Amino acid sequence: MANPTSCRIDGLERLNPRRILCCQLRQIGDVLLLTPSIHMLKKRWPDAAIDVFTEKKCAPALENNPEVNHVWAMDRKMGVLESLRYYRKVGTGGGMGRYDLVIDFQQLPRIRWVLLFSDAPVKLSYPPPWYNQLVYTHWAKVSGPYAAKCKAGVLMHAFNLPWENDPPRIHLTDAERDHARAELAAWGLKPGQRLVTVDATHRRIWRLWPAGHYAKLLGLATKQRPDLRFLLLYGPGEFEMVEQVREAALAAGLPPGQLMVPPRLTTLREMAAILSLAALHLGNCSSPRHFAVAVGTKTLTVRGSSSDAWTFPGPGHEDVALGLPCQPCGETGCPHDLKCLTGLTPEAVLPRLLAMLEP
Repeated sequence: MANPTSCRIDGLERLNPRRILCCQLRQIGDVLLLTPSIHMLKKRWPDAAIDVFTEKKCAPALENNPEVNHVWAMDRKMGVLESLRYYRKVGTGGGMGRYDLVIDFQQLPRIRWVLLFSDAPVKLSYPPPWYNQLVYTHWAKVSGPYAAKCKAGVLMHAFNLPWENDPPRIHLTDAERDHARAELAAWGLKPGQRLVTVDATHRRIWRLWPAGHYAKLLGLATKQRPDLRFLLLYGPGEFEMVEQVREAALAAGLPPGQLMVPPRLTTLREMAAILSLAALHLGNCSSPRHFAVAVGTKTLTVRGSSSDAWTFPGPGHEDVALGLPCQPCGETGCPHDLKCLTGLTPEAVLPRLLAMLEP
């Protein structure tokens, strides 16, 4: 049995692919973090057509990307037989020609079905467990600690490609930015005011800074910077969390005009366009932080159980954590009553927030 942690990259130095398939089904932030790898592939093989296999909800992150030829956007609501037909269509290239290189960045069962239907001569991934090794022809080590670099590590080791600390990319149109400006004006943002987007939501409580902490921080920041206006972002099923922050902030005395809540759910691309107009993005460790990086907006992330591997290693992007011995734990439970989050006070975060708003 081969050692699953070893590289198996023999023969790849002669590869010159015409068609490449990158597989990253979810989550939305992870698909955005795939774009540096796509950029590396396009830089190495500029004439290659690069397709991406992902879930339908993630596809907007790749829209208008000039380095992506086609997006296979899978609908998870498909039945078993319909899904199998779709996997076969993706794996065989959908009538556009065989893939020369398929790269699995996630090793999920749905991706393995695509690989089983594909006759690509190279099926590459990070080292798989022994029982999945027959699915792949090659595998290579990953690198870190930054999550996008970890994905790209497969390419770095397999093809000797350099990591140039490229940020994730989302390609917005002028029309999308203009629409975002109009929406913000309709929601109350006036000329001369500085926008701070706030992602105070998360489905996992061990990454969710308390609503009362966010509310107090916004109030403290406003006292020192009355030109600030805060926009609370939210996704499907998260409006109740946003309302808790809004109500707590108003109860603490924050003027209603300082705080904006979109009256409707924004799309992923609308959110990205709004982020591109912000002076800073503040929030939990969730996908909006990656979108902020992708549009060139500064980020300050409150970190609980997660590690700093999700923080882009470049100027203007920081995280703040209490620094307990158990951090980062990455666990789905906490024996310490989430002290890493509840014990991180708004007063401790405020200086970092204000410093990042300086020119």
